[in-house]
Amino acid sequence: MATILFYEKPGCRNNTRQKALLQASGHRVEARNLLEEPWTGERLRSFFGAMPVAAWFNRAAPKVKEGIVVPENYTEADALAAMLADPLLIRRPLIEVDGERAAGFDVARIRDWIGLADETPPLGEGCARTDGKSCP
Repeated sequence: MATILFYEKPGCRNNTRQKALLQASGHRVEARNLLEEPWTGERLRSFFGAMPVAAWFNRAAPKVKEGIVVPENYTEADALAAMLADPLLIRRPLIEVDGERAAGFDVARIRDWIGLADETPPLGEGCARTDGKSCP
């Protein structure tokens, strides 16, 4: 199976469940802290492919939820600059396998790309906390 570089926010319950699914599917997961990674604009950009700029953003980030950052108003260059300044804005997880990269946890895409166990529970991209609120 695949060795996956998995850029996450440590402590995020959904990222934990996503990693568990990948491991249960036979993959080796190397978790990295998305918030501490020394990103460059070019490297970060490579995870988003043809996604629209607004889809690059973590909708649960405090600045997005508070309306300080409106993803639909950002150009590619402005979005990358904002994300480099505040990595909580980056949609997660970021995943890399053999040089191919993706942002977010799209179960169908990941199943087609590297394979997943047949019994795939529904997984979101948000980070649900035990108190019912979402985390950035």
